[in-house]
Amino acid sequence: MQKLLFPDKDAVKGRAIFLGERLDLRTLEATTPLGRQPLAIAAGSDGCVVLFKYGAVVLFGLDPIEEATFLNNLKPLVQEPFSKPETEEATLRIEPSRAGQVENGIISLQEFSVESLQVVADVLAKSVVLAHYELGTASVFDQIEPFAAGLQRTTKNERWGKELLRQLGRTLSIQHKIVGRVEIIDKPDLLWEAPELERLYARLENEYEIRDRHQALERKLGLISSTAETVLDLLQHNSGLRVEWYVVVLIVVEILLSFYDIFVKA
Repeated sequence: MQKLLFPDKDAVKGRAIFLGERLDLRTLEATTPLGRQPLAIAAGSDGCVVLFKYGAVVLFGLDPIEEATFLNNLKPLVQEPFSKPETEEATLRIEPSRAGQVENGIISLQEFSVESLQVVADVLAKSVVLAHYELGTASVFDQIEPFAAGLQRTTKNERWGKELLRQLGRTLSIQHKIVGRVEIIDKPDLLWEAPELERLYARLENEYEIRDRHQALERKLGLISSTAETVLDLLQHNSGLRVEWYVVVLIVVEILLSFYDIFVKA
């Protein structure tokens, strides 16, 4: 049986925040939560917060003071916090005939059950994570672009090497986080226990374009990686050619010295 929240309300505010690289939830998991996978706990006077180990939280039904207090208390559990966390807001409204639809920031639901809020939280959390890495990828793309343009002029600028390696490492890190840690395109484990919510999840995932945005992000990351690898290969090739010329010069010098010994000293 699903647990119902907000019995006297037909609409509540929801806010997703991507706080940092990770959340240490061991202390909170040891309590008696409203739900698990993802972890949902009571907060404020009658609110609910859903937390994710990859650093996102989604708050439902908290007023501004309650939200500020909760986030302040949560700070010790946030690892590598972001200076400007990505956020996304939505209003949840009970409208059974439109359940799963999103229009002008309003998400329609069958009821305010803990399980329904967990499904909504999963999608909103993935949305803010994607938004964060979309901005990060755009920044990397802007820095890689001059290198790609520079290939039309020369491939001998060795100062590119370290910067390209740094950007390539950053790209691989983003790919690891969105695939391995966040599991953007994976369905939440909750759906195994509540298959009746699968339709709600599918509609929300489609409304927030989670898969399309993930694919677009993957394409950009792939282009960045291939550009960096191509430039690095060219730089390495130039370095190899230079070494070969050094060897040739040394051989020529050796031959000249041999001729000197033969014809001058003879």
